[in-house]
Amino acid sequence: MDYNNRNIVLNELIGLKAKVIGSLDRKQKGISGIVIDETKNTLLIDTGGESRRLIKRVSSFRFYHGSSHFDVKGREIGFRPHERIEKSMKFYKARKV
Repeated sequence: MDYNNRNIVLNELIGLKAKVIGSLDRKQKGISGIVIDETKNTLLIDTGGESRRLIKRVSSFRFYHGSSHFDVKGREIGFRPHERIEKSMKFYKARKV
C-alpha cells in the first residue's frame, strides 16, 4: 500500500507504528507502538509490554511507514475503518501532498 501525507487518512492504520504527539489526556501523550486494532473512537496500540487503548478525538498521532511519517489529528480518523473512505474525504481533500 502506498501511503502519503494526503491519503493516510483514508488507508488502513492497523500494522503501522504510531506515536501520540499531542493529547488533551496527559496520560496518552508520548505513547508509541504498533496499531493492533481500531474502533470508531479508539486505537489499540501494542507498546511492547502491554496494550493501550487511546482515544482518537482528543489526540494527534504520528504514523510511521517505512522511512516516512505522517501527522494526523484524531478527528481526521474518527470513523470506523470500513467507513473511513467515504466519511474522511473532506480531510483528504484538505491535506497537502
